[in-house]
Amino acid sequence: MDEIRSILEPEAAGDPMSDRRWTHETSERIAHCLAERLGIKVSAAVVRRLLGDLQYSLKSNKKCLSAGNSPDRDRQFGIIKQLREDFFATGDPVISVDSKKKELVGLFKNPGQTWRRDAKPVKDHDFRSEAIGIACPYGIYDMWRNSGVLVVGQSADTPEFAVNSIVTWWKRHGRYHYKTAKRLLILADSGGSNGARPRAWKRFLQERLADECGLNITVAHYPSGASKWNPIEHRMFSEISKNWAGVPLESCDTILNFAQNTQTKTGFRINAYRDQDVYEKGIKVSAKEFHEINISRNDPLGKWNYTISPKTHDDGTQPDHDTAIDTPAPLVSPPALTLLEASAL
Repeated sequence: MDEIRSILEPEAAGDPMSDRRWTHETSERIAHCLAERLGIKVSAAVVRRLLGDLQYSLKSNKKCLSAGNSPDRDRQFGIIKQLREDFFATGDPVISVDSKKKELVGLFKNPGQTWRRDAKPVKDHDFRSEAIGIACPYGIYDMWRNSGVLVVGQSADTPEFAVNSIVTWWKRHGRYHYKTAKRLLILADSGGSNGARPRAWKRFLQERLADECGLNITVAHYPSGASKWNPIEHRMFSEISKNWAGVPLESCDTILNFAQNTQTKTGFRINAYRDQDVYEKGIKVSAKEFHEINISRNDPLGKWNYTISPKTHDDGTQPDHDTAIDTPAPLVSPPALTLLEASAL
């Protein structure tokens, strides 16, 4: 034991306040050093047993060091809880929104396994230049109805794209299920295209959702580093990823098809749509334009909680929103799955 310890000491690290130790040396390498330096011939299996006696074991890195949480983190969770209960009590819609991971469209490896007779060959490298395109999925999860909408863009994930995706949900689904609703609660992360800081996000919420649809939009952002508590992550996106696991996303139709056919035993369903518009990156909103937004900061924590209301005419009246909303286009079902692709469902 002392001989092994003498070999490990120069290479070992650990916690001085406990007995935990670790080393990069392999059991085969330690056995070789014992034979070479001390003439002690033992097998690697014996070395592994002795390492266990010395309280060494194979360990991976453990994510437990926080970069620092906001002092208002717990308080914000309480505010979100209260807002949800308030909207649920009146039957008003509550949606959780977020951008899903971008996907290379083409014959690329997709993590996961499917039942097949032979493995499907895919490209050996995920070069972006060889992709047909890049899909930008944006999700809207309706917490009342346990249903979702996935809008697959082929341009950039911008605040304009995010708001247009929410408008797609409202015009094709929300306004029919919540016919008397005059307000909407949006739960979103604090970063990304629907983050708490981008002015463009608030501007397009004003123009495309509040003014056009006649809704008072209340937005509550989860604190930084708390996106995993956003309901859409574990109630919608995880189910989509499981559904298309192991199948190359060869086309946008494939993505739409798998999203459209995602369902769970609890009755969760998804509708999927394609957005072929091209969105400009880096749209700037001047201070003057921002001051024209009809926004009120909710106390407390107004940086994460605010309400955007429809603008009124000079005579104090609001526009007729029934005529402002376009008739939704009929949903065109994606192509049917092939037999092999259906095996992933």
